[in-house]
Amino acid sequence: MPFDSHRIHDVPDDLLAAIDYCYEQGWTDGLPVVPPVVERVEATLLYEGRPPEAVIATHPATGLQLTVHAAAVNAVMAGCLPEYFPVVVAAFEAMDKPDFNFHGSTASTGGSAPLLIVSGDYAESIGMNADVNLFGPGNRANATIGRATRLILRNVFQMIPGISDKSTQGNPGKYSFCIAERSRGNPWPLLCQEQGYPEGVSSVTVFAGGGFCNVENHGGNTPEQIFGAVADAMANYGCITLGQSVVVLAPEHMKIVAEAGWSRQDAQNFLFKTAKRSVGGMKSVGKYRDSEYNKQDHALTEPDFVHRGLTPDDILITLGGGDAGGHSCFIPSWSRGRGSIMQHKPIGVCIDCE
Repeated sequence: MPFDSHRIHDVPDDLLAAIDYCYEQGWTDGLPVVPPVVERVEATLLYEGRPPEAVIATHPATGLQLTVHAAAVNAVMAGCLPEYFPVVVAAFEAMDKPDFNFHGSTASTGGSAPLLIVSGDYAESIGMNADVNLFGPGNRANATIGRATRLILRNVFQMIPGISDKSTQGNPGKYSFCIAERSRGNPWPLLCQEQGYPEGVSSVTVFAGGGFCNVENHGGNTPEQIFGAVADAMANYGCITLGQSVVVLAPEHMKIVAEAGWSRQDAQNFLFKTAKRSVGGMKSVGKYRDSEYNKQDHALTEPDFVHRGLTPDDILITLGGGDAGGHSCFIPSWSRGRGSIMQHKPIGVCIDCE
């Protein structure tokens, strides 16, 4: 049944009955949702300065629109506290940019999920996790902000698994895929700073990400060794395309990189140069198509080699995770080419709620 954020009626005043009602309406991701009681929805709306009927994002294929009110209802159902709401709003404002292509990235067989990376002080102020187990369970803000993204895609934009969402195998990130950038011990400017936002302004970056790839290297002790392992993961035949990448370095690995004096740009340059496959090798596995790799705007950077992305700037690198362990990660992009380009937006907080 189509989702109507104003149509919560005829439900007995009983928690379990309300949860079952949401299941019956098809409003869940398979897990129980929090019944969107009026009081919690209104408290959530206070964190947005625009009226409830204001439109945040519009589906490019169907014309379906996400209003502030519908976003708040789904955020409550996901389990968000009201103060998480500005992140949800900013994420959909970023996904609403045409180059993100949130219809294609959520409807295709590729199975991508929107990865949210929250950068800046706001992440810490709402208790987001940038440390141990940052991609795992246990943190309410990370889990419910990511889940709200999924519920909105399902309930408002009708990206229903098996109907409009045609993922071949899916992706556990479709439940929730949201992290904070670690500022503690980070030798590089935060993403929100690199993105040009004023001091004190936090941001959320959205990326249509494929499956999570753990990069283990407990023996490497130079940046070249650390990034050599990352580049190999980025260039494996199963993942390599001209699409963008996200690399989250573990603190153990970042310490090695920082002590050698490498900047983010140094790391991007090395990864771009190293994460490549020969055209012959690509043809051997059936992944090289002249129509994709010989476009004017997709021209090969190096003759006879396909690099991961078109330029070093296609590789977002940041810090995240616990102090112990040589485990970084690489997250590939959705699509065989460049069907979705990562976007970012500042996180705005209603002045009355600060």
